[in-house]
Amino acid sequence: MKNEISIRQMTEAARRLNKKGDRFTLLGIGPMSKTLLRAVLELAQEKDFPVMLIASRNQVDSDEFGHGYVCGWDQDRFVADIEAVKKEIGFHGLCYLCRDHGGPWQRDEERKAKLHVAEAMERCIRSYKHDIDAGFDLLHIDPTKDPEYAMGTVPFDLVIDRTTEIISELEGYRYAKGLPEIGYEAGTEETNGGITSADAYGEFIDKLVKKFKAMGLEAPEFVVGQTGTLTRLMENVGNFSRENALKLSASALKHSVGVKEHNGDYLSDKILLEHPYLGVTAMNVAPEFGVVETRAYLELAKVEERNIPVEARSSLAEVMSRHAVMSGRWRKWVLDDMADAPAEEILKEKELTGQITDICGHYTYEIPEVKAELEKLLENLEKINIHGKDYVIYKLKESVDRYAFCFHLHGTTSKLIAEAMGK
Repeated sequence: MKNEISIRQMTEAARRLNKKGDRFTLLGIGPMSKTLLRAVLELAQEKDFPVMLIASRNQVDSDEFGHGYVCGWDQDRFVADIEAVKKEIGFHGLCYLCRDHGGPWQRDEERKAKLHVAEAMERCIRSYKHDIDAGFDLLHIDPTKDPEYAMGTVPFDLVIDRTTEIISELEGYRYAKGLPEIGYEAGTEETNGGITSADAYGEFIDKLVKKFKAMGLEAPEFVVGQTGTLTRLMENVGNFSRENALKLSASALKHSVGVKEHNGDYLSDKILLEHPYLGVTAMNVAPEFGVVETRAYLELAKVEERNIPVEARSSLAEVMSRHAVMSGRWRKWVLDDMADAPAEEILKEKELTGQITDICGHYTYEIPEVKAELEKLLENLEKINIHGKDYVIYKLKESVDRYAFCFHLHGTTSKLIAEAMGK
């Protein structure tokens, strides 16, 4: 089911509405689980706002690269599961499939292997072509994970050259196959990625758009800007700068592109409420929703413990915690003094294990042992008339809606379609 308007039409309509004073910030949501997909689509249907699902290559990718850790999704299975939920709930809104950080070295194993640039570029282009074939609407081109520059920043000109090289290849592929237009996102949110100051951001956009035009390419829908956000553990430890956000928005607007903010997890309501006024076009949120879902399961496990005989209970909390710690995926989110601690030692620390389970529990959902214990938990609760799945969806909706409300997104799907169609 294709959207009534393309993502380019949608973002152009959003800019026009913002100029008219109807200001809002779009929300990109990391697809952390099938349950989150359902919660997001149900909420978007109820509140009438557009959905942008932002899948990293680690989350969703071709089988030839090892697929993604979320539900074992490749692009086709990801799209099929979204379409199944849409059909089940009668979804008729706007849902855009977006590739987040799709460039070279963006899979963890590619970066660890320090692949040669030619191989890294070739692999990412194959992945992008699969995205296009599967019907993705927006591709984030991010070539800033180059292992050669691990201790520094990838030069602007090299980022721009690789970005335009990739897009030129993809547009040729799309055109040859007669496929619909797609949108692009450029830049990186990493604080070591070089695009940090308002002046640097403006210079990057100027050079990028100029090169796009010289190659006959449309300007990208979004250019990622660093506003000071930085996610660690279960909080945003960055220092959000409203002044920087205003400057980045103005720089982007000059070229009719949108400023896209990443790492928006855990920001306070007072900061979120300012975003439409500050002109932030869109923001990405992902880990926070994984934490919300995991905490909901752990809360249900406490209910089970109080109401189900010990011999019949699941062992969800114990099994999920063990797998979360042993996965080692938490190391990129934690503070420096914890990053190198052995997993076996971490498991001895109850409080720390609990924190890691919160932030990495979603990585374990597809592990057979965890899936079995989760099914047992939900079955036990159904026997005492507690609908665990409904509770988890309720908590996820509550979390997503905090952003949708603060960003003035309620009711925007109808407005965007009307504006795009000239009604």
